[in-house]
Amino acid sequence: MTGPMTVAAVGVHVLDTHVLGIESIPPGSDGQLVETIRMSPAGTAGGTAVVLARLGAEVRSYGAVGTDPVGDTLLALLAREGVETSGLVRKPEAQTSASVLPVRPNGDRPAWHCIGANGSFTLEDLPGDVLDGVTHLHVGGPEFLGGDAAGELLARARGLGITTSVDILAPGDPDMLAWIAAALPHTDYLLPNDEQVLGFTGAASLEEGARALLAHGVGCVAVTQGARGALVATADGVVEVPAYPIEVIDTTGCGDAFSAGFLRGLSLGLPPAEAAALGCATAAQVAQGVGTDAGSYDLAAVRAFQTA
Repeated sequence: MTGPMTVAAVGVHVLDTHVLGIESIPPGSDGQLVETIRMSPAGTAGGTAVVLARLGAEVRSYGAVGTDPVGDTLLALLAREGVETSGLVRKPEAQTSASVLPVRPNGDRPAWHCIGANGSFTLEDLPGDVLDGVTHLHVGGPEFLGGDAAGELLARARGLGITTSVDILAPGDPDMLAWIAAALPHTDYLLPNDEQVLGFTGAASLEEGARALLAHGVGCVAVTQGARGALVATADGVVEVPAYPIEVIDTTGCGDAFSAGFLRGLSLGLPPAEAAALGCATAAQVAQGVGTDAGSYDLAAVRAFQTA
């Protein structure tokens, strides 16, 4: 996977609403002034699609949204970033998936989330030409498709010479790992966070957990660790990649940004550890703003940040 990158981003698409400056939830029906209220495209497919487009990839989104104003807004925000949205089917029976994220002054953000149309997305919603001209398939939220269906799509891509990646949305749980296990042997790059790795595997350490996931047939496991950066595990070994020191505003979307930077780095011919460093640098751009689409970074800006 080197040179021009054309991505099919399949799966979870969400509209996030960020509310900044929340120290606590007011009691009763009291009101509270906040610093900022902002909407942004998100999700393990949608957020990654936005950042990949910013980093110079051609990106096509596939998934399900409602026919509601929330869906209209999400589609408009994706299109504004250059993401092709014709593959997002509109489902009148379901609302568009959405989250409300009260962001604390330290960047922490609990969430209220509605699964919405993401829960009704199936392989039958994908057009027959979904993989035409694609160099990379990214599946965000394979648990919504189920392991067998996700594995079918991933195997089809691999058979066409397309590289594949998977980012799981659900929290780490052994039962969830069993649910998606059929997809893992067809996954070149698995992109979990540290809590998921430990929860899925029950391992005592992140390295042990990453190696356990490799044993399921994954080619490479690139784990995000928040302020600690990332850990990359392959059959050749395990390496830790540090995060960049920044002033954090909002950590929403940092995992999706890491995924995008990591995958874009691989497409440029970088080895996994260097691609993970690009992923950490990309996540740093997002953490300094509000939402995945904050700021105006591109690939050149991220690389300049790495060497500053």
